[in-house]
Amino acid sequence: MSIVAGVDFGTLSVRVTLADTERGPLGTAIAEYPLGRSRSEPDLATQSHADHMEGLVRAMRSVSDECGIDPTTVRSIAVDTTGSSVIPVDRNLNPLSDYYLWCDHRAKAEAEEITATAHETHLEAIEWCGGTYSHEWGFAKLLHWLRHNPRLRDRFGTALEHCDMAAAVLTGVTDSSAVVRSVCAMGHKWMWNPKWGGLPSQAFLSRVDPLFDGVREKIGGTYQTSAKVAGRLSLEWADKLGLTAGIPVPVGAFDAHWDAIGAGCRLGDVVNVIGTSTCIIAVSERVKLIPGVCGVVPGSAHPDLVGVEAGLSATGDIFDAIARRASTTVSKLSEGLGRIEGGKTGLMRFSWDNGDRTVLVRSDLGGMTIGWHLGHTAQDELYAAIEGTAFHTRIILERMEQHGVPVHRVINGGGVPQKNALLNQIYANVLGKPILVPDGLPTGLGSGIFASLASKDHGSIETAQAAMCVGFKRFDPDPATRERYEMLYQLYKQVYMGFGTSGRSNFSEVLGDIKRIAAGEEVRSDFGQRAQRKVASL
Repeated sequence: MSIVAGVDFGTLSVRVTLADTERGPLGTAIAEYPLGRSRSEPDLATQSHADHMEGLVRAMRSVSDECGIDPTTVRSIAVDTTGSSVIPVDRNLNPLSDYYLWCDHRAKAEAEEITATAHETHLEAIEWCGGTYSHEWGFAKLLHWLRHNPRLRDRFGTALEHCDMAAAVLTGVTDSSAVVRSVCAMGHKWMWNPKWGGLPSQAFLSRVDPLFDGVREKIGGTYQTSAKVAGRLSLEWADKLGLTAGIPVPVGAFDAHWDAIGAGCRLGDVVNVIGTSTCIIAVSERVKLIPGVCGVVPGSAHPDLVGVEAGLSATGDIFDAIARRASTTVSKLSEGLGRIEGGKTGLMRFSWDNGDRTVLVRSDLGGMTIGWHLGHTAQDELYAAIEGTAFHTRIILERMEQHGVPVHRVINGGGVPQKNALLNQIYANVLGKPILVPDGLPTGLGSGIFASLASKDHGSIETAQAAMCVGFKRFDPDPATRERYEMLYQLYKQVYMGFGTSGRSNFSEVLGDIKRIAAGEEVRSDFGQRAQRKVASL
């Protein structure tokens, strides 16, 4: 049998999965590393490159031992990472500071300046990332670093996404101009697209800030999909990992995109990769602008299709915060949660605790719960928060469908759906579609699939998925709650659009309608038309 290694760098740990290219996962090991936070600077979130690579060594050694597999038989190794996680390096790829992690929010002012300049100059790229450039993305983080590290500017060689840095280091690249860059990473976070010749022009970047002078040339190298090989494993890293030097290392990508492939995503599927946040991944045959959706990039998830990325800026983080404020854990707070009847808490929870990534694209929004009375509990809020993330997901899926992205199957991937059957059932009820959940954690399996392409054990994504992906558990919508959730969704959309867009909105009837639905009372016969009219007017 052929064995490949899939590496998944997460926010707090790295996971290495060994997989048989004909039978799927054989075993997984995890190594944790610290996350840099600051009490005085709460938006800061950093991580050390050295900690990442040391964790990779520990996880690789551990999974080889646990599986009883000689690591020298591994035929390829592939790496995905969080994004946008950015590290500035010198010309020889030596780090000049720690990574700005995806959850580092220090670059808000820089993102606003990039957005404003893009609209002033009618930059086409800004429309393809939802009309707003995010503080979570590459150019904003790089500009923040350049402004706050004047003594290091002269040593700046380039900035790299984590997935590209990891592949470059593993393959022994020591020249910043020789880096192979991921189309997935650069397309979704750096406004790269072949439609306008790659990155935004140097004139635009310099207009944002003269500190960007010359930066377009420095963000150079080769741009490739993950169907291509970035290089071969170096002797140094083969020795550290216990692998064989010279095995192929494909071009890396972001974790959610490869998780979608590992979850079995095909044309017509949408995958909700639900963890601390939610990344929604779909693939399409056509390149088409989708207002409010943060990324439409050819070749990003599937090398031969157009990748579409959207999502919620907080999901599991919201559940954790509710439990923490109640001095308990999500697991404890979830005990008995199934006794609550869907749509009957009387609460409506909006998942804006980290802002709105899609479709409003507003980082300044905050979490909101309406409908409180004095008898409500933290458990009621947790239930409403799960419903709220499902409602928000439906808003996004409807926007995709309206602009030509087929949504035939919905797959709940990521770690949270593996541990929360109630969440999957609520999503099925709210979306009105069956929810498929991989029968086993697919994290890291996407990396294994791309490793199998690099090792030539499979000739296509589809043949690799057929051999390596796990089956599904299915959650069908409950007819008893469908009408109730349909009414609540119209109210949710009314408030979501009303608070999230400019202009006057009248919400005077919303709270009363929520209470009437919770009590099982009749609502006025014009309810649906009234709610739809209000949404349409916003």
